[in-house]
Amino acid sequence: MKRFENKVALVTGAASGIGRATALKFAEEGAKVVLADIGDISETIAEIEKGNCEFLPIKCNIGDRNDVLNMTQQVVSTFGRIDVAVNCAGIAGKISKPVHEYPEEEWLQQIQINLIGTWYCVKFQLEQMMKQGGGNIVCVSSAAGLVGQPENSPYAASKHGVNGLVKTAAIEYATKNIRINAICPTAIETPMIMHGRRKLAENPEALQQAINFQRMKRMGQPDEVADVALWLCSDQASFITGHCMAVDGGAFA
Repeated sequence: MKRFENKVALVTGAASGIGRATALKFAEEGAKVVLADIGDISETIAEIEKGNCEFLPIKCNIGDRNDVLNMTQQVVSTFGRIDVAVNCAGIAGKISKPVHEYPEEEWLQQIQINLIGTWYCVKFQLEQMMKQGGGNIVCVSSAAGLVGQPENSPYAASKHGVNGLVKTAAIEYATKNIRINAICPTAIETPMIMHGRRKLAENPEALQQAINFQRMKRMGQPDEVADVALWLCSDQASFITGHCMAVDGGAFA
């Protein structure tokens, strides 16, 4: 039997990168998959349609409370429950600036999406899981949630906040049959990192710096993070909660 047979899996940020890889792996493992994203999700849909999987695409801006509430209600009205949720949606900064020079609007935007948006997701997921008697949540944080990241203060602050949220929620719901964990990847080959702030796809020197930071001397792949997310959501990780797991190619060893 597949690990998530007859389970309902909600994945935010499912349009690309880690979110898409996670959604596709849940489908392979037998889940009914909710594909949530603010962006164009057609490529993920095209991939997931190749298998025999029930799925539900939802347009959602996680930084908007009502969008997240409506998403949660739509999942429950369609499938009746949320067994597992992987919150991948987030944004990276577009610029590199020290703290005192960082534009306020962009600083606040990253906090709104990455931290407050993740809190909205976790809040409504927990409410539903309490009603149904349990569930599992994984938040995709970042290595920037474990250490400082110079010239990227709002991203680091938001991801440190996500880790604090995860640890606190894990304690609060540990006896409620709800586990919540975080994943903290380093350099994963996704559109966000390859074409985002550091533009690794266009900057060979910055790309090599990112590669060298990993002890394995390569970029990680979205599938490698998705595998960790599914494991944390599965019964194989039944005694793990409140953990912020580095997926880092040995970078922090």
